[in-house]
Amino acid sequence: MQANSAALRDVIVDSSLDIAAETCPMTFVRVRLALDRMAHGQSLLVRLRGEEPRGNVPRTALEQGHALLGQWDEPDGTTLVLLRKAAPAP
Repeated sequence: MQANSAALRDVIVDSSLDIAAETCPMTFVRVRLALDRMAHGQSLLVRLRGEEPRGNVPRTALEQGHALLGQWDEPDGTTLVLLRKAAPAP
């Protein structure tokens, strides 16, 4: 998956996930599984489609302590969401 957004050009993306064909609640389930497999501090670029996942994926990630590094709407109607996995709770 490639992001053409100039805002992403200097960001190191450790992993990417395309869930544009998924529907809620599977959208965040897939994101959570991807984040669970990553080391803390790594970034995940998610491509999604639809208003519900566009709001729910970033919100739920933030609620779980992960960082939202950016969110961009693409010309094809998808949205890119860049997340950084949180450190484990002490």
